[in-house]
Amino acid sequence: MSLTSLALIENWPVPSAAAGVVRADGTVLGTHGPVAQRFPLASVTKPLAAYAALVAYEEGAVELDEPAGPAGATVRHLLAHTSGLAFDEHRVTAPPGERRLYSNAGFEQLGDHIAKATDIPFAEYLRQAVLEPLGMTATSLEGSPAKDGVSTVEDLLRFAAEVQAPRLLDPRTVAQAMTVQYPGTKGVLPGYGHQNPNDWGLGFEIRDSKAPHWTGSSSSPRTFGHFGQSGTFLWIDPDARLACVALTDRAFGPWAVEAWPPFTDAVRAEAQG
Repeated sequence: MSLTSLALIENWPVPSAAAGVVRADGTVLGTHGPVAQRFPLASVTKPLAAYAALVAYEEGAVELDEPAGPAGATVRHLLAHTSGLAFDEHRVTAPPGERRLYSNAGFEQLGDHIAKATDIPFAEYLRQAVLEPLGMTATSLEGSPAKDGVSTVEDLLRFAAEVQAPRLLDPRTVAQAMTVQYPGTKGVLPGYGHQNPNDWGLGFEIRDSKAPHWTGSSSSPRTFGHFGQSGTFLWIDPDARLACVALTDRAFGPWAVEAWPPFTDAVRAEAQG
């Protein structure tokens, strides 16, 4: 089966785009575009970094509720964007747990924390813990754990299959990652403004009832994933038992706000039909 809806990426105003859909059992339902081309992920790096952090947790290198980052914050706060750190600066702007302050700095401090705990540079830990076991040979972290990943649609479909049917982690750990942490926390979803609540799991954003949103109007409230400022996204819809990856080489902007939701709705409808 190949999904004709994936060809909608041809209409996106981008130089290059690739997309794919994978089921929970690992079946790739379809791909379109240069799926082996390496694209900068921007913040779609964060779910990969979070998965490595959860491997470190299961290995006993770190605990989710141990101190990490600014005073009073924990590994869990850093993963859930509630550490109080600013967006792109290593300065505290709120007490931990009070507001959902989306923070690249938080993921950088998380990477530093895990590197110290494991005595392995974080990019190498990510490679050993996640990328290598999943056969993600075209993926690398080339700087910040918040935003400097580079990958392909082919590799991210392997990751999306893993998250849906975990082999590297206990399924209960992944269930935690897709469960709202610090419920009722307000905050800004970058590109989409204030959300109340602004629900987030452990490294994954959770759709719930957010509007506007980058997923589709038909996406279930349990849908979780991430988008990136480089015009990239990965969503997993547990109710549809599907995941979708799209990578482009044009920065996120009004074009994406307009194009992504109907694309998601079309893909979801065809895959379930």
